[in-house]
Amino acid sequence: MKGKHKIFLGYAAGVGKTYQMLEAGQELRRKGVDVVIGYFEPHGRKDTIEKTEELETVPRRASSYRGSTFEDMDTEAILRRHPAVCLVDELAHTNVPGSERQKRWQDVMVLLEAGIDVYSSLNIQHLESLNDQILQITGIRVRETVPDWVVDDADEIVFVDVTARALRHRLERGVVYSTEKAHKALESFFTEPNLNALREIAMRHTAHEIEDRISDLQESAGPNPVPTEFGGLVQTDRKDCVLVCIDERPSTAIVIRRAKRVADYLRAPCFAVYFTQDSSLNLIHGMDRDMVEKHLEFSRNLRIETTILEGEDMPSAVVDFARRHRVTQIFMGRPERRNWTDFGRNSDLHKIVSMARDMEITIVAERRRSS
Repeated sequence: MKGKHKIFLGYAAGVGKTYQMLEAGQELRRKGVDVVIGYFEPHGRKDTIEKTEELETVPRRASSYRGSTFEDMDTEAILRRHPAVCLVDELAHTNVPGSERQKRWQDVMVLLEAGIDVYSSLNIQHLESLNDQILQITGIRVRETVPDWVVDDADEIVFVDVTARALRHRLERGVVYSTEKAHKALESFFTEPNLNALREIAMRHTAHEIEDRISDLQESAGPNPVPTEFGGLVQTDRKDCVLVCIDERPSTAIVIRRAKRVADYLRAPCFAVYFTQDSSLNLIHGMDRDMVEKHLEFSRNLRIETTILEGEDMPSAVVDFARRHRVTQIFMGRPERRNWTDFGRNSDLHKIVSMARDMEITIVAERRRSS
């Protein structure tokens, strides 16, 4: 039987995710549950380190890369030990190149498949669909991300919260980072506006997850709408469907994230299509082909069903696909400004808008953060 996944979710380093995860592990140990630490990153935090006492820790696996030695979670050792529960810190971590799996969340999936329950920790800025939004807010592109479905599939999410002001006080006291590092953090990522915005995103995401789970319970109870405390009805028969159009531009990743996030909030299926006159992609060369394949793989990793459309007329192929799959919203990237013909009446964009008047068309522009 597959193990259960419990995620301790926060909005920034220092809110107490790892502390609470370890506290939960200690409570299980006191109850006689076989629990081990699969990976723990202390960051020099004394109170958190104390929470590891009397908990068994599976030794890390050392790997060499470019003349340096790195330590990662030893997934195979944990599988051999096969505890009832494994505590895994920093779910979004990228493993050393050459590891069997690229990301720590993939290691966690292996543990779950083996029937081991996992408690893990994660910050909201590491969610893949929020990557562009986090960049816009903080000016920092988060490089380590986790697909949204990993969080959506979790059996339980615990939102670990403190106010932005309280978190800044922790930094000032040296509880989170060393004095020098804390001072730099307070002036960059950990500004109060940034933290407030991240906290709001985390709270909204958690609320959305709760609503989803309530809706699932209501659907399993029967097809009838259920009254809410606000006097409305929960609609369980959702008919939304989202389609995203892929092209070779790097900014298409932004369109994919936006479409997927909307689909998740609507609890709607999501499709991605790329149009070509040759389904083998042989007519695309060099970097353009690499980028298209990268976007298709990115979509698949987000659990978006991808299709390559082949034909002579791109707008007709896209709209026909949309109608066959009962699409209600289409997401497309905004044409580059230097090519104004892409906005004209003969453009593919204009034709799709004209042919799909019964669908909502969203043109996503690449937003640049003002300095």
